[in-house]
Amino acid sequence: MTRRAWFHYAWIVAALTFLVLIVVAGVRSASGVLFVPLEDSMGWSAATISVAVAINVTLYGAMGPFAAALMQRIGLRLAILLALALIAASTAASSLITTPLGLALTWGLGLGLGVGTVSMVLATVVATRWFVARRGMVLGALTGGTATGQLIFLPLLAFVAAKFGWRPVGLVVACCALAVALPIALFMRDRPEDLGLRPYGATEGASPTEARGGNPLGNAFAVLFRAARGRDFWLVGGTFFVCGASTNGFIGTHFIAACGDHGIPEVRAAGYLAFMGLFSFVGTTLAGWLSDKFASRYLLFAFYGSRGLSLLVVPYALAGGTTGDIVLPAFMVFYGLDWLATVAPNVRALTEALGKEDAPIAFGWISVLHQMGAGLIALVAGVIRTDLGSYNEAFAFSASLCFIAALASLAIGLGRPRVASVSAA
Repeated sequence: MTRRAWFHYAWIVAALTFLVLIVVAGVRSASGVLFVPLEDSMGWSAATISVAVAINVTLYGAMGPFAAALMQRIGLRLAILLALALIAASTAASSLITTPLGLALTWGLGLGLGVGTVSMVLATVVATRWFVARRGMVLGALTGGTATGQLIFLPLLAFVAAKFGWRPVGLVVACCALAVALPIALFMRDRPEDLGLRPYGATEGASPTEARGGNPLGNAFAVLFRAARGRDFWLVGGTFFVCGASTNGFIGTHFIAACGDHGIPEVRAAGYLAFMGLFSFVGTTLAGWLSDKFASRYLLFAFYGSRGLSLLVVPYALAGGTTGDIVLPAFMVFYGLDWLATVAPNVRALTEALGKEDAPIAFGWISVLHQMGAGLIALVAGVIRTDLGSYNEAFAFSASLCFIAALASLAIGLGRPRVASVSAA
């Protein structure tokens, strides 16, 4: 294929990936929905529930580099199907738990391993393997699948929890995971070369991507050793730690509970998060388009700085009154646009520093840091809420981390030779 025709099988693969990421986002969002019902029905404290959530979000990132290496070894389709099976088994089993240990094993360990296999690295692998042109835009849109998943699943799961209790939530999620496995089994393909194609937008002289042999564990660590010698890897990873702390770990996990502290009903609060998801899809797609055109460091500085400012106003917005009625909707729009906007610039920075073959696995490693940040704040915020009776200090702490990340982002790419350039077409 010598020209950039609109129809290319890459778009089918991208659509299937988007569908998987929607379901994974629905699974991930369930943790926030279950917080209050578990407190009410089981009598568990926020700190106790946060242990399971912390395990979940940490594994969600820790699986990243090994998942990317596994996809290179056994292919996209088989890796996705294995992950969906684990997600379905774990969430279905959660309907039977009676102890915090059961919660940690199902929503923590099992679900963390499953969603970690098809988390952010899946979008990165698909975008770098199937696209040359529009890579940033496609990555942004795929990342936006998380936003779409929130929009679809959060109100549904909150309604199920409010109407029927928290136990059926796991069964609903399990059924969705099994349903999406069918089109993946039928239509997903691993590489464009499997169909006699080049990646979308690739020129005739472009070298084909080849499956990487060897042990996925060894490949993952080999990329880490190469990447760790560069400053940019640590700058991107350190700032992405803050991204996880300020999104999945804090707002994604504790926002509904924080709303409950101010008398906002759970279903309404879930609707707020879903509303953020709508704008997150717009923001991630726009960020992907911008990452094709502008240096990553400037985009990341803007994204982290604005996120920190928005977090500072949340306690005032939740307090209600005339000011709150104005500020809270503004926060939902602003924060939604910024939620996952950092992904595409980070992937571009890693691709420029390491090349397109190592970049997905390297992104998996920085995703480990992302979810370590998320897991740490998920736990810390729960402890703060239990000890102080308020999330105000957690909001201030998360905002300060964002300001530090904004300043650190300005050093990404400075004085470093680029291994591979990213097409801006």
